[in-house]
Amino acid sequence: MKSSGLLSVLTFSEKRKEILFLLQENPRTLSEIKDYFDVRSPEILPRLKEMEAANLIVRQEGMYKLTSLGRVSATYYKPFLDTLTAIETNEEFWRDHDLTAIPEVLLNRIQELKECRVIRDEHEHIYDTHKAFSENVMSATHFVGFSSIFLPSHPSMFLELARRNIPVSIILTPNVFFKIKSEHSAEIEEFLKYKHTSFHVYDNAKIAFVITDRFLSLSLFFKNGTFDPRNDLIGFDSSSIKWGEDLFKYYKENSIEIKSL
Repeated sequence: MKSSGLLSVLTFSEKRKEILFLLQENPRTLSEIKDYFDVRSPEILPRLKEMEAANLIVRQEGMYKLTSLGRVSATYYKPFLDTLTAIETNEEFWRDHDLTAIPEVLLNRIQELKECRVIRDEHEHIYDTHKAFSENVMSATHFVGFSSIFLPSHPSMFLELARRNIPVSIILTPNVFFKIKSEHSAEIEEFLKYKHTSFHVYDNAKIAFVITDRFLSLSLFFKNGTFDPRNDLIGFDSSSIKWGEDLFKYYKENSIEIKSL
């Protein structure tokens, strides 16, 4: 790869990249830039001159600001970096699992999951992990979820949320639905009576996820078709939650609502 040119200006220096995104927010004086990075002029001036030479920034009336080329670069460069961050931060998770259950339109927005981290259930700490998950769920103000696996604790958890007037919307695959229907029919019948609940069945998908106002939790299947019960992708930031809500909306729009057993 060439070591000169616009690409190298942005990719071979963390400081130049940060300056680009800083000036994307607002024009700044040299003093403001120095204060932001907590550095002296001799440390920051060479970076600014390199960016001026590359026509990314310009100094006018004592203010550094992005050129038209700089604005375009910042607009398209940040999503690219966020995408790489989202993939590399949880590289094993994305590499080892079957991603076909994630619609392409949302996979293309994977940069929104850059703050997510994989939480692994170690056998010796599995109770603590489950307890933390349950506490986050039970303190939520709304709850939506999709499951292609059956967990005995879920029906009672859904019902408890409904009894506390928490809006709850659930989507299950047919196999899970019939399993719950046969073993937890009384709980599901009560669940369906509440006006703030909904229950849906989706044909089939190898995925499980939960979204509340507090967090996103995403579980996937391995590429060999077996469910991974130990590694969850968790995000507590607004971008991750919004991504999860859109994932749920996709499945809900393509599912059948169950209004009675």
